[in-house]
Amino acid sequence: MTTKPASKAALTASTLDFLRDLVENNHREWFQANRNRYDAAKTELCGVVERVLVGMSEFEPLAKTAVKDCIFRINRDIRFSKDKAPYKSNLAFAIGPGGRHSGRIDYYVQIQPGNQSFLGAGMWQPTPTNLAKFRQEVDYNVDELKEIIEADEFKAYFPEASGEVMKTSPKGYSADHPEIELLRRKELFFIHRYSDKDVLKPNFADELIRGCRIIKPYCDFLNYLFFDEKEEPVTL
Repeated sequence: MTTKPASKAALTASTLDFLRDLVENNHREWFQANRNRYDAAKTELCGVVERVLVGMSEFEPLAKTAVKDCIFRINRDIRFSKDKAPYKSNLAFAIGPGGRHSGRIDYYVQIQPGNQSFLGAGMWQPTPTNLAKFRQEVDYNVDELKEIIEADEFKAYFPEASGEVMKTSPKGYSADHPEIELLRRKELFFIHRYSDKDVLKPNFADELIRGCRIIKPYCDFLNYLFFDEKEEPVTL
């Protein structure tokens, strides 16, 4: 009798152990001595990303998106940082058309031990133009957005809204506006957190797919608003 091999689309405890050890030994000499452990962790991550891409292709246009284009480098950019630790303490990837540099609202996954792993998506560091579009949509036609983010399934899976919020009202909007809480938001990014136990489950990739499917309407809403909506011609 043969034992069925472990799923290639799953993470193991060794990956989380590597990340924990990296936090305690964040320097080039240790990393190079443990390069085989990083390579093994990255291979596991690639398996998860591949499974997520296949599953999400049922509802996202990802046909030309390669696994390698989705995964972020573990090296940190320390040129302008006071923290000179050369490596990130997590593994991360983003799913969008063409990978992590799609230029659109995509789906971000971060794997970090200590129950800090999460799936997130939404408006993060928008350009002034896109933020203005968001506020105008909230002012003129908030119903579509609220229908998405206040749906029971959405709120149950993404209970946490992250991002910067203004303390005062944005220019052009009164403090008593009925949607002032949304208008004050400079970012509106939703997160679902996973415990280490969740991350190590054989079906973790499928759970990520489920989460992406739930938050897809919000991503679609923003992508249309920021990138796809055609400007109405001005008539004189």
